[in-house]
Amino acid sequence: MTTATLDLPVNSRRHEPAITPAATVEPLWVRIVLGLIALTFLTLFLFVPLAAVFAEALKKGWEVYLSAITEPDAWSAIKLTLIAAGIAVPLNLVFGVAAAWTIAKFEFRGKNVLLTLIDLPFSVSPVISGLIYVLLFGAQGWFGEWLRAHDIKILFAVPGIVLATIFVTFPFVARELIPLMQAQGSEEEEAALVLGASGWKTFWHVTLPNIKWGLLYGVILCNARAMGEFGAVSVVSGHIRGETNTMPLQVEILYNEYNFTAAFAVASLLTLLALLTLALKTLVEWRTRETRQPVEE
Repeated sequence: MTTATLDLPVNSRRHEPAITPAATVEPLWVRIVLGLIALTFLTLFLFVPLAAVFAEALKKGWEVYLSAITEPDAWSAIKLTLIAAGIAVPLNLVFGVAAAWTIAKFEFRGKNVLLTLIDLPFSVSPVISGLIYVLLFGAQGWFGEWLRAHDIKILFAVPGIVLATIFVTFPFVARELIPLMQAQGSEEEEAALVLGASGWKTFWHVTLPNIKWGLLYGVILCNARAMGEFGAVSVVSGHIRGETNTMPLQVEILYNEYNFTAAFAVASLLTLLALLTLALKTLVEWRTRETRQPVEE
């Protein structure tokens, strides 16, 4: 007499309830305490300071606030900040894409050295990076005499501010794209080339659609750092009011002059830009997770 054995298909196990190890299930009171600790820290170190900035900025009313952000020196600082970011971000975008493409798609000697150089602004103090430009382009610097002879001004002028901003922000786009492009590999690009597509068409129709959200994420971070940079810009700017002061430098000067309302008014603009950047960053992260999420069958 034989006994028939019924083997259930593997798919029938799909609807079995998941068994969660008891060690990973924390008591309710532990989760409540941890949540309260996190909320307390966020309140003390994020929400309260943000509220204080806007409260101080609007303390004397809207008329004083609008006057503070539209007076000539403040308006000049706003324009210079936008100019510096508007030049630095596109240049860093081009550099970031080129560097990421080179590192992710090719093997060559010195690859690790290039990665280290890209990370250099993360490890060097912004003040030190500003001093590097003083050493190069200052009156007693390596190129100072030649620049003076040809009436070219870099330090204490817009070119120096742009150069300092580029230096401290150039890793952001590259560092966001490198791991993304390495994870994607080069199979799709190779297939496009085999089918007869040119390198330029391969980039626009294959590579760029795959990295677009990571690229946008890096640009957002780069722009946020460019607009908020203080240390390097402070060294090369000369703090000339109405000419070489960016928004962070203008806040410092106004605060040191005890003009608190004007200082917080300009600071509130930087805060609004930061909040806008955070909103865009969150949107891009959400879209990135959505595009990377595997399709469930």
